[in-house]
Amino acid sequence: MSSLDAIDRNIIRLLRLNARTPNAKLADEVGLSASACMRRIRIMEESGVIRGYTALVDTSNVESSIAVIINITLERQTEEDLDRFEAAAKRYPEIRECFLMTGGYDYLLRVEVANAGDFERIHKEILSTLPGVLRIHSSFSIRNVLATKPKRS
Repeated sequence: MSSLDAIDRNIIRLLRLNARTPNAKLADEVGLSASACMRRIRIMEESGVIRGYTALVDTSNVESSIAVIINITLERQTEEDLDRFEAAAKRYPEIRECFLMTGGYDYLLRVEVANAGDFERIHKEILSTLPGVLRIHSSFSIRNVLATKPKRS
């Protein structure tokens, strides 16, 4: 898919707010017939614009977890070093998100831990073993102020 038009962007915006919105309601909101709306969604799915759907889970109600934001600085930033780091980071489900960054750090990672002991294990067994790591800077979250909650349909 080469480019998205205003209707595609609007469909994506609505799906981000609530991916379970019925197609008929989406179509009405964006000014299309239900079949035309579904066709656009399928095209965006098949082209990889929409990669999937997920559930937003309020971890405060389900499990006791603390988000830890970790800034990683690598020894070198060659393409080979970045590829090695990224391949290694993908192997650990404990690493929930991994962003290549501009600025003072090379990567920003997010992990969720139950407590300080759990983070110590992740730091020792995972973070400190990732290839090319020069420096690790970790910050524990207090709470997610902008936690996304889906709108009810």
